[in-house]
Amino acid sequence: MKAQVESFIQYLMNERALSSSTLESYGRDLQGLLDYLEQQSIANVADVGRHHLSHYLLRLKESGRKTSTVSRHIASIRAFFHYLAVNGYIQLNPAIYIESPKQEKKEPSVLSMENAGQLLETPQPVTAAGKRDKAMLELLYATGIRVSELISLNVDSVNAQLNIIRCVGSGMKERIIPFGRMAAAALDDYLSNGRAELLRQSEDEPALFLNQLGTRMTRQGFWKMVKKYAKEAGISDEITPHTLRHSFAAHLLENGADLRAVQELLGHADISTTQRYTKVSKVKMKDIYSNAHPRA
Repeated sequence: MKAQVESFIQYLMNERALSSSTLESYGRDLQGLLDYLEQQSIANVADVGRHHLSHYLLRLKESGRKTSTVSRHIASIRAFFHYLAVNGYIQLNPAIYIESPKQEKKEPSVLSMENAGQLLETPQPVTAAGKRDKAMLELLYATGIRVSELISLNVDSVNAQLNIIRCVGSGMKERIIPFGRMAAAALDDYLSNGRAELLRQSEDEPALFLNQLGTRMTRQGFWKMVKKYAKEAGISDEITPHTLRHSFAAHLLENGADLRAVQELLGHADISTTQRYTKVSKVKMKDIYSNAHPRA
């Protein structure tokens, strides 16, 4: 079964053009399932029944996994067994009738404009790492790209003359996104005075943002960096890997940006995904009204 999982991951990489972080998630989810099936002495995918999958998912729930995590495992399992059925490894698909748990709809985690400013001002651009961190945070907030897209940027993804980046998202869809003067200044400082110091192993490294080893910054490395600066900035709000992306969208809408334009910048296929940020901005708008209207 391990070979079939590897074949499935290879298919996702070649045919679906998924990001490396998404492929890693599929791999981790399916490895958990393989470990469970091994405990049940099941070595062949044809011997996997619906009851095995149901019991495995029940174990995940009972272990305290979040609903969103269980749902992600279900999506991975469904995709894997669909792949097995289509390619003739199994005759009956045991995952076809598995139901996903009801998701609790949460509002996007959004920083206030004040807290966003505090976070961006926290990195001290006096060292190469500080210049990199400042540039990463400024660019993320300036463009609203995903964290996976941020760390996937190469040096040639940036057009410094036009202040735009060329971003390739899931499904190899390309977006051209502008960024403002503050992100431009931080990026220029990093490229002129910081990146060369971090570039240790190979001058051919194409990655825009480098770690201390001189290789591409990882998602985990960036996540630790954000948590560190949030703590230093005294921000008590919950911070997630997407917080600055969410804040980018909400703050644009609060300041009158067109919903369709924000959808294009974020790379959302469905505008309903973008509309959830209007709920956040409407709450802010109500506060503004209450404070500003003389008879509110």
